[in-house]
Amino acid sequence: MTNYSIKDIAEIAGVSVATVSRVINDNGRFSEETRKKVLKVIEETGYKMNYSAKNLRMNKSFTIGILVPDISNYFFSDVVQRLEEILFAKGYSTIICNTSRSSEKELAYLRILEGKGVDGLIVISGAEAFEFASSNAEKKIPYICIDREPKMKEDTIFISSNHYQGAFESTEELIHEGCQHPVIAMHNQKSTSAKERLKGFKDALKKNSIPFDQKQHLLAVDIEQSDFEENLLAFLKKNPSTDGIFSINDLIALELMRSLKKNQIAVPHKIKLVGFDDTAFGKYTTPSLSSVKQNTDLIANYAVESLLELINKKGELGRQIIVPVSLVLRESSIS
Repeated sequence: MTNYSIKDIAEIAGVSVATVSRVINDNGRFSEETRKKVLKVIEETGYKMNYSAKNLRMNKSFTIGILVPDISNYFFSDVVQRLEEILFAKGYSTIICNTSRSSEKELAYLRILEGKGVDGLIVISGAEAFEFASSNAEKKIPYICIDREPKMKEDTIFISSNHYQGAFESTEELIHEGCQHPVIAMHNQKSTSAKERLKGFKDALKKNSIPFDQKQHLLAVDIEQSDFEENLLAFLKKNPSTDGIFSINDLIALELMRSLKKNQIAVPHKIKLVGFDDTAFGKYTTPSLSSVKQNTDLIANYAVESLLELINKKGELGRQIIVPVSLVLRESSIS
């Protein structure tokens, strides 16, 4: 089998080597007729570019690292899948690193990604503010933060759903449906998204003249703990007037629904329920789950577009992009 060079392709197509390079990289000026002619020759000859040589020449790996705290989480996995699809279409491969919410594992992955010479990094969520101190003085790796506030805002671009809006509208919906004693169910208050959702909940109470009392309005639960149901029932015993719950995510909401039904507490007749993330399972529960839907398509597109701009030295650092959310109403919150 003949090994064709880029020079051979140029000669067969009757164009310059530079034109072949522009067509392959989809970069620069050339006519549609030229593009088709070059691609036809490439297909007929079976020409394969030497990517290793290209990468060395351009000082690029055409690889992006993605740090995600929990790949089993519906929102995280959905965003990662969309990021991978968009990046692949633009000629980039991805290395997906599941940190399991471990700072030690995250640091280890960062060093591995540096060693592999990734061109950029996308960091998704996490409890602590993200900081990336590159150990490679020769190549500073640009990065984007999604739903995770960066420590050095001037070094990156922060992209986030409007968590405040989602929480505020969900709480208002519960109140409009007749709830006089709504609560927020959450497992942590450290992450950027959790803080914004709590703020939105509190402000919705304030707007409706309901003074926030942590003992009455905040239900601390963790689905990974065996005492989840016990904590829920203890809270309801202390706060028997509870008639609505805004859950910080759908996993907690679905577990709440299961526990409430098990203990003959009817949803939505006794307690109305709204989740966050609009996972696929929520459509099929009985009752079906009302939830806040995040626009993962828009988040992923903004992230890729922003990161590639930074890689190509065109992006403006220090920006914040807030993506609107939408409330999907189903049976769990409607009388």
